[in-house]
Amino acid sequence: MNDHYDALETRQPVQRETELFSRLPEVLRKAMEAPAYAERFEGTDPASIASRAALARLPVLRKSELPALHKASPPFGGFVAGPLGSFGRLFTSPGPIFEPEPAHADPWRGARALFAAGFRPGDVVLNTFSYHLTPGGFIFDASARALGCAVIPAGPGNTEAQFELIEAYRPVGYSGTPDFLKILLDAAASAGRDVSSIKRALVSGAAFPKSLQDEVRSRGIDAYQAFGTADLGLVAFETSARDGMTVNEDLILEIVKPGTGDPVAPGDVGEIVVTSLDPHHPWIRLALGDLTAALPGSSPCGRTNMRIKGWMGRADQTTKVKGMFVRAEQIAEIGKRHPELGRLRLVVTRSGETDVMTLKAEAANPDTSLMEAVNVTLRNLTKLGGNVALVAPQSLPNDGKVIADER
Repeated sequence: MNDHYDALETRQPVQRETELFSRLPEVLRKAMEAPAYAERFEGTDPASIASRAALARLPVLRKSELPALHKASPPFGGFVAGPLGSFGRLFTSPGPIFEPEPAHADPWRGARALFAAGFRPGDVVLNTFSYHLTPGGFIFDASARALGCAVIPAGPGNTEAQFELIEAYRPVGYSGTPDFLKILLDAAASAGRDVSSIKRALVSGAAFPKSLQDEVRSRGIDAYQAFGTADLGLVAFETSARDGMTVNEDLILEIVKPGTGDPVAPGDVGEIVVTSLDPHHPWIRLALGDLTAALPGSSPCGRTNMRIKGWMGRADQTTKVKGMFVRAEQIAEIGKRHPELGRLRLVVTRSGETDVMTLKAEAANPDTSLMEAVNVTLRNLTKLGGNVALVAPQSLPNDGKVIADER
């Protein structure tokens, strides 16, 4: 049995990086055929965007902005070129955010994630993600069929009908949320139904804590996690190494300081930003609002692409203090104006009936003048008074959190 989906997965990292960035200028040119990208990147020569440093100079597009952009210029906010009829399916996700499915095979890049989880051509897969309006069901359906699997389009719920399908078709694979997998297994045990044909699973869309992992494993199912979005499909996935998640091929993944587009230092927690190289529907620096950190080195499974720790929380840490919003972007701006500072964390607490802000800032050479200067910047940017506490370098947690609301 082959250990890898194809030779792309085991390329030398330098070769992968060279090939990705040799393709990026043409993909960017295609993206700029859409009016919103053309306006966003006005004056940019696509040929000049051929490295991570050059890419990092382009503005990020925040997923949190998409609902308003789509409403202002339906359906896709001007970020998609070409007629609607050139796509295979058209979806919506809560927001609403509208998503088109490219018409080519494996448009959501999920086949190699299923392969890494042990799925193989000829397998029968029970797919319990929803097929109703949102792309979840079709992401895993299309991916499994691109791998050569037969798919039972079960969707979530209606366990009695699912038992009949499982007992008739004997699927070896499951795709869906880990929560519904447990519901299915518990209901089958209570009803005396046979679901023992299911031996492997690819789960996503909900937390999969170790306690649940152990329980699923105890029932004879080898389950793997994948991280994806309705916009991009499968972004990263677990492999047999069980050591972080491997980034999918044909994606450029950056980790940036929350509220900015600036790359973090190696190993630091930050927000996931993805550029996809599908010329039919490219995304350029889409900031997902999810936190992660890169892992050093290559995976023991032999795949050589970048690895991430998985989902580590949300980057959108906006909070309201004394009736005014304070955003991660404002805290990041303090760092830009005072480059002698390290990590920053704004802690919001209550004293009696009053909100209190304290900016904790790492500083190698703390002194009163620096504290006073940072305090002035904090007030100017937030329009709120607050305290500044200069702390030792590397003393603040490396968790990507720049605003901690402890009220």
